[in-house]
Amino acid sequence: MPSLARLRALAPPSAVAAGLIAVTVGVTSSAALVFTAARAAGADAREISSWMLALGVGLAVTCVGLSLRFRAPVVTAWSTPGAALLATSLAGVPMAQAIGAFLFCAVLILLSGLTGWFARAMDRIPVPLASALLAGVLLQFGTGLFAQMEGGFAVAFTVFALYLLARRLLPRYAVLLALAGGVVASVLAGGWHLDRLRLSIAQPVFTAPEFDWKVLISVGVPLFVVTMASQNLPGVAVLRASGYDVPVSPLLTWTGAAQAVLAPFGAFGLNLAAITAAICTGEEAHPDRDRRYLAAVWAGVCYLCVGLLGATVASLLSAMPHVLVLSVAGVGLLATIESSLSTALSDPRSREAAAVTFLATASGVTLLGIGSAFWGLLAGVLTSLVSTAGRRRATAPAAEPREAVGSGTAPRTGV
Repeated sequence: MPSLARLRALAPPSAVAAGLIAVTVGVTSSAALVFTAARAAGADAREISSWMLALGVGLAVTCVGLSLRFRAPVVTAWSTPGAALLATSLAGVPMAQAIGAFLFCAVLILLSGLTGWFARAMDRIPVPLASALLAGVLLQFGTGLFAQMEGGFAVAFTVFALYLLARRLLPRYAVLLALAGGVVASVLAGGWHLDRLRLSIAQPVFTAPEFDWKVLISVGVPLFVVTMASQNLPGVAVLRASGYDVPVSPLLTWTGAAQAVLAPFGAFGLNLAAITAAICTGEEAHPDRDRRYLAAVWAGVCYLCVGLLGATVASLLSAMPHVLVLSVAGVGLLATIESSLSTALSDPRSREAAAVTFLATASGVTLLGIGSAFWGLLAGVLTSLVSTAGRRRATAPAAEPREAVGSGTAPRTGV
């Protein structure tokens, strides 16, 4: 009896369920993006399974370790926006150089934790511009959902319709239900390649990193910005909103260190979770707020299982019809695209700069071998600087002596 009570104390059903749901929602909504990003870098089946293994191990270590250390539900995740960015930026990039960009991003995150300059660094990049950058990166995935309806209407429309319905009735499981419906529709349509399905344990594949400055700028820097602004920033906000005052710098230090160690095996981004973290910080995870950290611990255990079965996950994604993969990725990112556009255009003062960032990033332009994510951010920052300088000049006459007013020259408003 005491052993049973101890087991229930360590594994409360609500906490275990919350951890399992968080991982299930996170994996089903973004594993397709990881697969697409790995394929863009030319990864084969063994390398894709290694990516899943590295990510699973990294998330297990950080979820369990940080939650036990701070007695708070610290849930980590791979960077979904980062995976989307990689899927569009890694085409033609050798695997070794891609790994170099992952390691470069990890070092930047590690330094931001060690030095404590995360808040100061992010203040240099206006939130609307970071959101516009993310929206531009994700645009083709959103439009891809509808583009797939031309050749695979039955599957794509089923995914879209079930997602819309579930968002109103069971919003937490919307992507999961859309995936389930898409699987049924695709099976009926006969698009699966079950001969590619393999049940096996993932094996690590080490790739020595190579550093090319063009790839570091076009992939590593945008990956860092997107991860920090779109994952770590809201991740901290979720913890704060739930009443957990966890120091931010150690969280960044350990996630950055874990990513740096595992980057040669395919860990492209380890960061604080936001959406799935909310599942483990709410009352559903545990009625006792001080015991909800167990939900994050069990999420880490579930992530370890996902990582160990990375080869199976990779083969499953390979067996899926292409239309199903892109459709699920599309609905999985709809909420992120909506939130990004809303934030990007929320402030009238930075709306023009955000629009420039969004359009330049979404254009897919490549200059000097550097991808559009970097140029979009650069164009947005330049626009912001010019417009800010213009506003300052326009409002300067208001500070002149009273005698200058009424001299026949109306002050400019800057509008």
